[in-house]
Amino acid sequence: MTALRAWAEAAGLPVAAAMVRLLRGPLAGGHTLLAVCPNSVAVTRAALQAGRWAGAPVLFAATLNQVDTDGGYTGWTPQAFAAFVKMEVDRLQVDLPVVLGLDHGGPWKKDRHVSEGFSYRQTWTAVQRSLEACLDAGYGLLHLDPTTDLRLPPGAFVPVSEMVARTVALMQHAEAYRHRKGAPPVAYEVGTDEDGDHPDSRGRSEAFLRQLDAALAAHRLPRPCFVVGNVGTRLDATDFDRAGARHLVEQAASFGALVKGHYTDDVADPAAYPDVGIGGANIGPGLAAVEYDALMELADRERRLGLDAGLPAALRQAVVESRRWEKWRRPDEADLPFTSLTPERQAWLIRTGCRYVWTQPPVVDARRRLYRHLASRCNAEAYVVWRLAEALLRYLHAFNLIGFNDRMREALLKEAKA
Repeated sequence: MTALRAWAEAAGLPVAAAMVRLLRGPLAGGHTLLAVCPNSVAVTRAALQAGRWAGAPVLFAATLNQVDTDGGYTGWTPQAFAAFVKMEVDRLQVDLPVVLGLDHGGPWKKDRHVSEGFSYRQTWTAVQRSLEACLDAGYGLLHLDPTTDLRLPPGAFVPVSEMVARTVALMQHAEAYRHRKGAPPVAYEVGTDEDGDHPDSRGRSEAFLRQLDAALAAHRLPRPCFVVGNVGTRLDATDFDRAGARHLVEQAASFGALVKGHYTDDVADPAAYPDVGIGGANIGPGLAAVEYDALMELADRERRLGLDAGLPAALRQAVVESRRWEKWRRPDEADLPFTSLTPERQAWLIRTGCRYVWTQPPVVDARRRLYRHLASRCNAEAYVVWRLAEALLRYLHAFNLIGFNDRMREALLKEAKA
């Protein structure tokens, strides 16, 4: 959307921060920006298609597991991801704001850094390289999240003062690199939802924002436009803490920012987000489940034709062998092999964990065979994208983002006349 970009450039703002300024100004109240984790080619295409149909901005929030200098589990480096998005934007003739973002950029936030036993220095250096790669690729929003420290005993939390110091250090590195490269301004997101288990999570959040505000001012660093906090949601829960969310919204407002909720997948009442003033929400694992369900429907259709590409079996084997499912074990499942879990848990873990293995060769080959088997009857690839876009449109509707680009355009015209 040319008007927004022009206004952002004139104001010296990144596009994401410009949208937040509008949401805190002329468009205040009743909107929640949707950010999609690009955990597959189909999800990325569907996000752009849904945004195009809805007339809504498209924000991507790529974790280091998904997109990173080593290719992540999608096979995309930040540069390759940016190139793919640009290709799709051109192909679909998308004329709307598209923002590439990093999700949870911090030490030990990448599974590989944990499984390979990275030291603090190693994981810190790797995150710095990742930030540089994101900036080189034109990312417009960076989530800085140095709230994990594997050197601490189980159940211990990083002290607030250390969280602040590390957030500042990561932002200093990103800003220094950006200036060196002559790159445009970038927006920042801070905080984490993973601090919610602390008995005084509300007090820690208040202290974090207060201390961070002072530290950023002292170092002349930009204020973040999003603050991430615990709003009660988790990957395997659909609850939303309205009271806690309202408190976070008030905290963030005094900081000049909007709250961003994570793990919004399948939340029971997504319309509650704009109602209480949540400015942004991330979804991702739930979309992998939608993609999986669509593929299983196609596999059922294939079987009725007397054919079997072997995709369900390939996905199950790949998820189990990846061992990534183990991080979602429940306490009562400790040390149990996958086959000893209940059928319901096995099914949930495969639906959720399939995002990690979409690019595994056996899965890719089986999917190609499935599509080929159905080619004379339907466009299987288009069906999967359509199912994902349909799911995304429900969020866009709940977040009051249908036609949002037109509302932004009208607000910008009023700003220009004022």
